[in-house]
Amino acid sequence: MSMELAIKTEQLSRVYKVKKREAGAGKREIIALDRVDLEIPTGELFGLLGPNGAGKTTLIKILTTLLAPTGGRAWVAGVDVAQNPWEVRRHINVVSGGESSGYGLLTVEENLWMFSQFYGIDGKTARTRIGELLGIVGLADRAKTKIFHLSTGMRQKMNFVRGFLTNPEILFLDEPTLGLDVQTSHTLRGFIKDWVGKRPDKTVLLTTHYMHEADELCHRVAIMHDGRILACDTPGNLKKRLQQEVVFRLRVTAIADPEKLFQDLQGVQRFSHAEVDGHTELNFILEDENALPPILTAIQHSHGELISLEKRDSTLEDVFISLVGRGLTEGDGSAGAAQGEPR
Repeated sequence: MSMELAIKTEQLSRVYKVKKREAGAGKREIIALDRVDLEIPTGELFGLLGPNGAGKTTLIKILTTLLAPTGGRAWVAGVDVAQNPWEVRRHINVVSGGESSGYGLLTVEENLWMFSQFYGIDGKTARTRIGELLGIVGLADRAKTKIFHLSTGMRQKMNFVRGFLTNPEILFLDEPTLGLDVQTSHTLRGFIKDWVGKRPDKTVLLTTHYMHEADELCHRVAIMHDGRILACDTPGNLKKRLQQEVVFRLRVTAIADPEKLFQDLQGVQRFSHAEVDGHTELNFILEDENALPPILTAIQHSHGELISLEKRDSTLEDVFISLVGRGLTEGDGSAGAAQGEPR
């Protein structure tokens, strides 16, 4: 394997065997990863997009040596993750959104100091990095606070600091801004982009539910679904795939069962919907503009009223819908709405 590649997988698979509830029925298989081939060069900020259950977390767990593959191979920093996991761990670090790491009786500073010593960072360097990173995430005034006094968002900020504290060659960021406020998320995205941009020897693999986050940060993006990679390219090239199609966003008063209302309309290739501030937001990918009048008629027949309509350029969300058949956060708790970020 070329050392110019930070991460590489060949036909990587993971199958779970689950016992069936019926006695004597044996076991069934769940394919979490289905022969994934992936190459991520050193210096790239690479994004993984996919709904819950797409295989993103399974892939990261294998690449970070937390889970063994059931087929295929994977290399991180040129090292086979199954054959030499301890060597892989010398080159990486991981930040997972929502995790509750740290020892509650220790302060923020003490937790980070302890973690730095696990990696053999000298005292002066550790103190300097801890101070700088706590300042960046807005936790400098909480350095002496015990972990159990921190809110969930503050703990996530500390996890973020821990990830960058070791200055890893390859950093895995699994939903790093999950649950953070808009301003903090914006600050952390800027830091991630700057960190990679100034360090061509560093690589970041990012998973996120926020399309705008992937669009803003990533050099390339892979879209995953049902354990497979459906597409992999730059955000710009992915969006060009839909240039021949027409994309509309409509806001209407709340309507019942949008799926049923629009599923059989001719010319509608894909659509997604979300409830926003008491009204329904509809995003359509159409074959052409002739498909729009039947949509407006259907809205009228369902006793909905049109609030706004706009024709817009394709987004990563549109690409995702065209490949997967639904929006990224549909059925996943509307992550974008929870964070307060634009959809």
